[in-house]
Amino acid sequence: MDEERWALLAFKQNLTDPSGRLSSWVGQACCQWKGISCNNITGHVEKIDLQNTYTYTLSVFDGEWEEMEKSSLGGEINPSLLSLKLLTHLDLSRNDFEGIPIPTFFGHLKSLRYLNLSYASFGGEIPAHLGNLSDLNYLDLSEESDYSSLELPFNSLNRLSNLSSLKYLNLEGVDLNNIGVSLVNVLNKFPSLLELHLPACQIKSLSISLGNVSFTSLLILDMSYNDLKFPFPGWFFNLSSLRKLDLSGNLLAGPVPSEFESLQSLEALDLSFNDLAGQIPKFFGNFCNLKTLNLANNQFEGGIQELLGVLSSCPNSEIESLDLSSNKLKSQLPASIGMLHNLKYLKLYLNDMSGSIPESLGQLSELVHLDLSFNPWEGFLTEAHFINLTRLEYIALGRVDPYPNKSIPLSFKVSYNWVPPFLLHTINIGNCKVGPAFGSWLQSQTDLVFVKLRATGISDSIPEDWFMKISSQVEYLDLSNNQIHGKLPLQLKFPNAVLLDLSHNQIDGPIPTWSGDNVVRFKLETNSFSGPIPLNLDQKFPKLESFYLAENHLNGTIPTSICHMKHLLILSLRNNKLSGEFPQAWSLLLNILIVDVAYNNLSGNLPSSMGASGTLFMLKMNNNNFEGEIPFSLQTCTSLRNIDLGDNRFTGEIPPWIGSTALSVSTLRLRSNFFSGHIPQQLCNLAYLHILDLAHNWFSGTIPKCLNNLTGLRIFDDSFYNIYLEYDQQTTVMRGRELQLNTSLAYVKSIDLSSNRFEGEIPQEICSLVLLRNLNLSMNQFSGNIPSKIGNLSQLDTLDLSLNHLSGQIPQSLSSLTFLSNLNLSYNNLSGEIPLGNQLQALPDSSIYEGNPFLCGFPLSTKCSKDNTSTPKDPTDNDNGDGNYKLWFYMSMALGFIVGFWSVCGTLIVKKSWRYAYFRWFDDMKEKFYGESDSS
Repeated sequence: MDEERWALLAFKQNLTDPSGRLSSWVGQACCQWKGISCNNITGHVEKIDLQNTYTYTLSVFDGEWEEMEKSSLGGEINPSLLSLKLLTHLDLSRNDFEGIPIPTFFGHLKSLRYLNLSYASFGGEIPAHLGNLSDLNYLDLSEESDYSSLELPFNSLNRLSNLSSLKYLNLEGVDLNNIGVSLVNVLNKFPSLLELHLPACQIKSLSISLGNVSFTSLLILDMSYNDLKFPFPGWFFNLSSLRKLDLSGNLLAGPVPSEFESLQSLEALDLSFNDLAGQIPKFFGNFCNLKTLNLANNQFEGGIQELLGVLSSCPNSEIESLDLSSNKLKSQLPASIGMLHNLKYLKLYLNDMSGSIPESLGQLSELVHLDLSFNPWEGFLTEAHFINLTRLEYIALGRVDPYPNKSIPLSFKVSYNWVPPFLLHTINIGNCKVGPAFGSWLQSQTDLVFVKLRATGISDSIPEDWFMKISSQVEYLDLSNNQIHGKLPLQLKFPNAVLLDLSHNQIDGPIPTWSGDNVVRFKLETNSFSGPIPLNLDQKFPKLESFYLAENHLNGTIPTSICHMKHLLILSLRNNKLSGEFPQAWSLLLNILIVDVAYNNLSGNLPSSMGASGTLFMLKMNNNNFEGEIPFSLQTCTSLRNIDLGDNRFTGEIPPWIGSTALSVSTLRLRSNFFSGHIPQQLCNLAYLHILDLAHNWFSGTIPKCLNNLTGLRIFDDSFYNIYLEYDQQTTVMRGRELQLNTSLAYVKSIDLSSNRFEGEIPQEICSLVLLRNLNLSMNQFSGNIPSKIGNLSQLDTLDLSLNHLSGQIPQSLSSLTFLSNLNLSYNNLSGEIPLGNQLQALPDSSIYEGNPFLCGFPLSTKCSKDNTSTPKDPTDNDNGDGNYKLWFYMSMALGFIVGFWSVCGTLIVKKSWRYAYFRWFDDMKEKFYGESDSS
């Protein structure tokens, strides 16, 4: 038909086709064009099927989404389709029409019986003209709820009631919030309706005033992910023909209403992701046609003995899938589970089910998927548990804590040579004892796609033959947290792998030069690998996002090829023996978030282009030999959270962009360098700051009084710190020791300004930082009184104000610090009586007050006089009439000189920190002297 062929060509001309899907649309034989079907007798075009067949799955990289976009049709839809008078089937689904309205002329394609526009990114109002398609059987306008912009106004809704032949209707993602009640009245005019899909339509309630229900032939009803609540109207439970009911993801709460018992024709019932509570209703067991029961992610409690007992008592139990995961179920798994002979999927994870797993599980010969993980099971899994599981493909076992309450975790107790009757695709076992060896049952599983054997007690070397066999198809490989030892095969290809994790083992030898075009995360940290990092990583792993080699024995330099890994987000090389300079081609790392090269022997200046991409989130370069100043280019990193440059040889001042452009810094650690200058006022803008460590530098000046702007030290909010996720290790000094903190950084609150040249008074504003756990201002030149409101720091664990010039009395409020366990006020000019209080009484060590000759009271031996002072007596006073006072005076002077000399010099010899402080002071005086001499 020439007219129809020209209509199709005009239709094609207005479309965008980046992948060339319509390249076959040439020549005269249009019935042979891709996506076109014609009637064999009349030759008229009957079917246009241009569904985008590219399957998009959730993925961690963008390439798959880009491929789907490339294969999508778009553009405009030409009205030339009206020439196709006998068109019965039109499918434009899964394309991208970028929000254009659904053409109104579709309502004039009177022969249409099938119209599928799902997930094609149409927008605007659903045209009322679609109500003209009186022969339409199938209408699918669904769209992802997060992206849908389709609307259904009242006039269109009323016109849709003319679709009396409709058997299938899908409006997923269309906002029906305001017309949900009216919609049910319209649906009542569809007597032939068999399937109704209304997920994610923001429906809050169902019409209660509905009279006789005409759509009683409805077989499938999907109203998932709306805002429905109980009670339901009576007509709902008259849908006695329902075979599938999906009410998941609503706001259903409390017990399941008994009216549900009337729906005994159900073959599939999904009530997951609600807030249902109480016991699982016994009447579910009376649904003898039930094949799928999903009650996951609710609050159901008690046991499942009665449910399984009733289900197994059905004459021919049809149950194939049972999902009771993520509830509060207790007790044991009953032996009656073995009676559900048709069961294919069993999911009980994330409950509180305990005891041993019955051997009758091994009678489920149809079982394909078994997930019992995250329950406190005990006892053993023997060969009998798997004896008839010939179809098993998926197994998940284990729990979060392998030894809660010191109970024995679930363990495999099978012979080394046992070969199971199944071939798994997925093995997901964590914190469950499988080892110590890679037994034959594991080595027989050569079809594995997903492998997780995390913390399973394996203390064996990886069988090379097995490893090579699974490498060709495995997508996820996690053997972490075991005691696996030996060397790895040096060269393997993992063409499908996304994750490779062998961290926290005892593997030695060189880093393997594996390759994988799809590998996104590669983790070998905390092993005993040695030698250099492979040079051509960018070619081996072109899509790598996370690279973990920390805690090994690697040496050599950081290869420059790392800077060519354009997808790299996380680089962790912490605690190795790497040397040389950091690669300079920093600007090539376009997406980098975290760089951790701490605890190595790296040297030189940081790259001048560091942070040029502006994406940096965490920079940890502490405990190296870096020098020079902080690169100015880091100011572009407005999302920077953690800066740790401690224990290096950096110089210069704190750049003012920390607190002006980078406002989200929560950890600033610059200790043990050669920084100088004042604390910039901009630091007070860091509302999220909770670790400030400037100790052991050459900073001077006063502490800014605007510290009370540091709301992260005043108001607790852990939501900001949750973004650290798994990478939250932080080095800090508390109680005089360097600690590696693996707990949430939200709970670490510390200021350390010790061993600098700060002067002036300690500002009262510091007392408003009520969440502080550690405050160290020691070895400076602070003067004046200790702030009187120091007791406001109620969370304080460590307070060190030693080796300053503080004077006056110790504030009484200090005694109210109930968490204080480390206090040092030594070597100041404090006077008066030490305050009494429960916490200070618990610190009987007098050394924390030494070097303050005018202090008195417990725990010092000096008693206080009536005026609460302790003033040493003048040795020249002759009131006692002793004629030998001069002799005693000079003897005391000599003795005092000897004691004083060795108190100072001896301490300098023994105590490193004093020795450093003394010679620093001496150098300062020398520089000042020569400076004055030169000027004169």
